[in-house]
Amino acid sequence: MKKLLTILLLSSALSGCDVLSNLPGVGIVTEAEAGAGIKEALGQGLSKAVLNLNKTDGFFGDAVYKILMPKDAQKVVNTLRDLGLGNLVDKAVLAINRGAEDAVGYAKPIFIDAIKSMTLSDAIGLVRNGDTSATHFFRVKTTDKLMAAFLPVIKSSLDKVDATKYYGDVINTYNIFPTTFKKINPDLGGFVTQKATDALFDLVAKEELNIRQNFAARTSDLLRKVFGGSIR
Repeated sequence: MKKLLTILLLSSALSGCDVLSNLPGVGIVTEAEAGAGIKEALGQGLSKAVLNLNKTDGFFGDAVYKILMPKDAQKVVNTLRDLGLGNLVDKAVLAINRGAEDAVGYAKPIFIDAIKSMTLSDAIGLVRNGDTSATHFFRVKTTDKLMAAFLPVIKSSLDKVDATKYYGDVINTYNIFPTTFKKINPDLGGFVTQKATDALFDLVAKEELNIRQNFAARTSDLLRKVFGGSIR
């Protein structure tokens, strides 16, 4: 028995497969279960992502996800700070992040609908691909549609916390300087939508990896079976 187990372990190490997936007692996973498991894993990742971001300082207090001014506005930021108007910039940055924190709470049903719409053929090949393959596939397939649905939610949240106003104040203050030859577009919605969507996908990917690697993260019988069994 020891010899057999040693062979299995060695074979697994060489092939990159999980030994448990081939041992008796774990169970065979059907294609339908595999598809459902991928959707559940993505849904679990999304729920955790929303919980992390949909709160005060979810964006603003996080060094990774804090939303700063758009790249084409950095010259504006530097100029205004040099002129002693840094407070105007700080108000805009805080309001932008508060808008994103509010908006991701409304993102969940939009993303869940997209997850549900994944076909069996979409999902089936992703169980054993490893790492964050499901999140990557989901992102490639749905980003344009998700952002189109998410954009009005973002704009509403930005308006609610006066982020649009504060950002507009920053850009318009810069645009009226006599030395400003290239005017900056004060539209903010598309930029924040991209940043908020990126943050959600990044956190979903981290949870997918956690589910694949950590048995304790598999919080349902389906997840334990799908990510610990052999697909039939």
